[in-house]
Amino acid sequence: MENNLSTTETKPEEIEQETGIIKVRGVDHYYEWIRQPGIIEKPVMVFVHGWGGSARYWRSTAEALSDNYDCLLYDLRGFGRSKLPENPLNLSYDLEEYAEDLKALLDGLGLDKVYMNSHSMGASVGALFSTMYPEKVERSILTCNGIFEYNKLAFDTFHLFGGYVVKFRYNWFLKVPFAPRLFMSRFLHRPIDKLEKIAFLEDFILADYEAALGTIYTSVSKKAVETMPKKFAEISVPTLLVSGEKDIIIPAAMGREAAKLNDKIEYVEIAKTAHFPMLEDKETYLSHVREFLNY
Repeated sequence: MENNLSTTETKPEEIEQETGIIKVRGVDHYYEWIRQPGIIEKPVMVFVHGWGGSARYWRSTAEALSDNYDCLLYDLRGFGRSKLPENPLNLSYDLEEYAEDLKALLDGLGLDKVYMNSHSMGASVGALFSTMYPEKVERSILTCNGIFEYNKLAFDTFHLFGGYVVKFRYNWFLKVPFAPRLFMSRFLHRPIDKLEKIAFLEDFILADYEAALGTIYTSVSKKAVETMPKKFAEISVPTLLVSGEKDIIIPAAMGREAAKLNDKIEYVEIAKTAHFPMLEDKETYLSHVREFLNY
């Protein structure tokens, strides 16, 4: 695997950010380290983003936790800055394949065992990774995830609508007044920073069509309905599952049902937040995470 570490930037808060590209299973993956400079080696926490996003929305959480962890953020295959190559790959968009991508990424960076924080679709990848490679996970945080029931009509409607949403994306959306706010309104209960809203819309527009569409079908599918409850029950590492009380993308009830399947899973619900509790109520989110991590 090729590993090309590029820029190093030290922020005024004495937080260091390094970015790089590493080839993982035929795809150049963007990654970045967020850590505080020093000679003391810290445990690594890897962050996995959700559908249509990128590592960018994890930065504030990573910066807050960098006092105790070296934080590794990366863009999933086909999203953000992890662009697909021109030649077709012999890889599917099954979430298990994304878990294999994560395994290859960690191996390529020489990381034997990590803490993990994953969100939404990325939390499905995180849950699968925890069961496929439990020896590589110290503790896992799953943010806004859960189990749901299969409804063919609802799923077919979602796939049809999702296909149109993915197909009709244009750069000029970014120039439309209030477009970022309108785009994020379904995902939020409390306001977040304007620049974060713009970043979400940029990431959504730039996501690879094939990857964005493919993961819609694999994330919301009959297979996922049948597989994920079994995987939640199989988790053997200490896990925190965090839901937003007002989340309409993955309602809190789905998180509660998932947590009931396994006494290794601790459940927390954050009031007055929706699909991004780590941005909508950073203080409360971080307090629960730190308590789970025992510091």
